[in-house]
Amino acid sequence: MKMNPLVADTLADPRFRLFATAVFSGATVASLILGYQSLERGKRLSQLKRSIPNDDGKVNHSDPPVDKEDARNQALARRAQAGDFDEELILEQLARNRVFLKPEGLDKLRDSFVVVVGCGGVGSHATASLARSGASKIRLIDFDQVTLSSLNRHAVATLADVGTPKVRCLERRLIAIAPWVKFDLRQEKFDHDVAERLLGPWEDTERQPDFVIDAIDNIDTKVALLKYCHDNKLPVISSMGAGCKSDPTRIIVGDISTSTDDALSRSTRRRLKLVGVHTGIPVVYSMEKTGDGKAELLPLPEEEFQKGSVGDLGPMANFRVRILPVLGTMPAVFGLTVANHVILALTGYPYDYAPGKGRDKLYDQVFNYVQGVEEKLHRLFHPNLTGLKIPLTTNDVAFLLDELYQGKSVITGISTKIVLIRWRKPSDDNLIVIGEEPQVQRSSQLKLSDLVCMTKEEAVRHEKRIFKKGKKLEDLYDAETIARVDAKRVKADRYEAYRESL
Repeated sequence: MKMNPLVADTLADPRFRLFATAVFSGATVASLILGYQSLERGKRLSQLKRSIPNDDGKVNHSDPPVDKEDARNQALARRAQAGDFDEELILEQLARNRVFLKPEGLDKLRDSFVVVVGCGGVGSHATASLARSGASKIRLIDFDQVTLSSLNRHAVATLADVGTPKVRCLERRLIAIAPWVKFDLRQEKFDHDVAERLLGPWEDTERQPDFVIDAIDNIDTKVALLKYCHDNKLPVISSMGAGCKSDPTRIIVGDISTSTDDALSRSTRRRLKLVGVHTGIPVVYSMEKTGDGKAELLPLPEEEFQKGSVGDLGPMANFRVRILPVLGTMPAVFGLTVANHVILALTGYPYDYAPGKGRDKLYDQVFNYVQGVEEKLHRLFHPNLTGLKIPLTTNDVAFLLDELYQGKSVITGISTKIVLIRWRKPSDDNLIVIGEEPQVQRSSQLKLSDLVCMTKEEAVRHEKRIFKKGKKLEDLYDAETIARVDAKRVKADRYEAYRESL
């Protein structure tokens, strides 16, 4: 077959041959690069596969050790956990704790079973402290792996641990310190669907957890954990946000109802109130306030993603997160404070933390005020009305006053003599009547978003002009105030919808 002259001339052209050689060389180099990248990813994948948990979420402890030191530590741990370890050596290592807690206190700690949920900066320091202090059964729950950025705050992780599960990293390092400690590793994400299993008895026993540590930084799983512990009467302590904090003198332990000036504790408190948990959970939180020049939550810069390397060692592919500025010392202080509380509680050592707000009397007063105003409002349409009920609890009052309005009038920002009152005048059909006389129930159709926070003087003025004289809101308040109230009412609707969906 005769070749086309144009094609023959093109193939004979030296410039074409040079171009073809360049293209072929480029393709070869690209193939080598892609092949190398594929090989590297394969190595990382192989490493990760060795740490993948079994179907029950437990990590295999018998993987081949990384080096001779690991092999020695694992062998020593197996002997110690089997009982082949001198008790006098253990007591010598725990001698300072034994003197402080007394022998009976240390015995209680050594017999304890503690669950740590979240093994990052806070959880790792809490776990390390518990292991060093004598706790002998520790269940670790975390789905994540150690990353390079973890090393500024993790208690024991080293460069050699990057890419390995956080639960495995803690066990690997801590058995070199306290080989007699038994670890139950669960490399999985905590949520309400698996709460019963992950917070269940110790392996092959009926021994329930003596204490649960919440070191989760995700609001949904955090609330699920605390709600489960509250409902099942499991002792728990929760760590609030350590990010963007820098003042260790402002970190305290108190009831969840007393926590302030921290976004995570505020969100946790709101969600818990919506599911019926208002108090009874100790938390570690910071009273430090934000200010000029202080760190704030920032988005991950887009140029970091364009580099193509972000997430290589992350928990999941293409998982975008926001950068939370963290001073490496602060998660350690939070974690050690958490562990300190657990140790004192388990051993019976006396402690006395900050008292609660003591606002129950205020909530009762505001509840009664709302009911009284509702009765007066409905008498405008039903003059002989008596015995009106309102679909509200003192817990709802607490949520509105403390969480939605931060204890201040939405009109002026004044925080004294505050009450709740309807924003708009109810209609005639706002009354619900069930049954017949004499067994009749009358109640008001009242939602959280119907109520706003004012001082008592402002509420009296509002009631007189809006409800009795029929004035419009625009006649009494400026546009800025009305917009501020509308924004609060939207939030109240959102929280009420969340509560109804549970």
